[in-house]
Amino acid sequence: MRKKLGLVALGVASMLALAACSSGGSSSGSSTPEAGNIRVWLNGTDTPQAARDYLKTTFEAQNPGSTLTIEEQSWTGLVDKLTTSLSGSDSPDVVEVGNTQAAAFTSAGAFEDLTDKYQDLGGDDLLPGFVTAGTYNGKFYAAPYYSGARLVFYKKDLMAASGLSVPTTLDQYVSDGVTLAAANPGVSGIYFPGQDWYNALPYIWENGGEIATDDNGTWKAGFESAGAIAGLKQVQQVMTTASVAPKDGNETDPQVPFCAGTVAQLSAPSWVKGSILAPTTSSAPGCPDQEANLGVYALPGKNGGAASVFAGGSNIAIAAKSAHPDLAYSALKIMLSDDYQTILGKAGLVPAKKSLASTLGTDDVAKATAAAAANAKLTPASPKWADVEAANILQDFFVKIAQGGDIPTLAADIDTKIDAILNG
Repeated sequence: MRKKLGLVALGVASMLALAACSSGGSSSGSSTPEAGNIRVWLNGTDTPQAARDYLKTTFEAQNPGSTLTIEEQSWTGLVDKLTTSLSGSDSPDVVEVGNTQAAAFTSAGAFEDLTDKYQDLGGDDLLPGFVTAGTYNGKFYAAPYYSGARLVFYKKDLMAASGLSVPTTLDQYVSDGVTLAAANPGVSGIYFPGQDWYNALPYIWENGGEIATDDNGTWKAGFESAGAIAGLKQVQQVMTTASVAPKDGNETDPQVPFCAGTVAQLSAPSWVKGSILAPTTSSAPGCPDQEANLGVYALPGKNGGAASVFAGGSNIAIAAKSAHPDLAYSALKIMLSDDYQTILGKAGLVPAKKSLASTLGTDDVAKATAAAAANAKLTPASPKWADVEAANILQDFFVKIAQGGDIPTLAADIDTKIDAILNG
């Protein structure tokens, strides 16, 4: 169902009174908080089961009489659900939010102020870009949780059969994808479902375009620029000639088509390796038999080197309306602990602490992650950017591109919509 424009803006605006009416108050970090049940919202399947088990076991051991319940949420529609839940009487206690969505909630008073807990949670060891994403008006509200950059996973046997090697430029990457699709009917040379705007961004950035820029307080969308149009034409080429993914599909669970044998190359966050190689008996089964056949590299740039890719990842925060803010802070500290973050690192997620980068290992995925992360970029730093995401206009835009729509016309339309939201 399409979301109405302005829905999130209206909901988040209503949260401005949260700080005053919050039932939780300020986290004191007391060593003996009142017992209770803590609800932790984690999104998708990115957080590995080992980390979830560690969080629950450690929290309940440290807080006798209290329990911790993890409630998994879908990334799809998350902003709307957070807007409703965080402003209601039945708010979760600890919530994960995408780094591009954080500003909408920090600016609205939806999260507890953690400024005086900054050093206790890691201080300057925390990923600086994600600290910035979780900070508003000089106050720290949402800590880094994990980061990651998109890599290209590929089937070694299909690449070899077509006489291809790892590409060194973006143009070669696109050309190889077309070749692989032609040589393997029913297989995506580059898997690219229509709604996947995250993987479209590198094409825009590498061709000199921007999503939106801030001109002295006024935002200007940039899909109509020459660079963006050139990038969008490459996106359409991939979607229509190199990909057999659904033109209206989304990017969730890419390991499913990969393991089904219908994908030759897949651009996805670094932690997707864990999903691909997950045991066949797990709740989200992978294809561990493909480990020897699984290759990986950083998406190449227009002129070589690593492309500018979207810096995915999350922040973690305590809800302003948490009924048990002290217990919530106890859970948050565990999630930022070295032991917990090491579990994330070993699963392929870039830890929230710079000092734990080595936990990613030294294999090809770790090396490719480092190369990609060094040139990663974020979406526009506007508190209203989450409104753009929630309005579904990006997804609709790229679905129309996947369906062969006229790019200049579509670009003009989406620029108008983005301008209205960011400057509204």
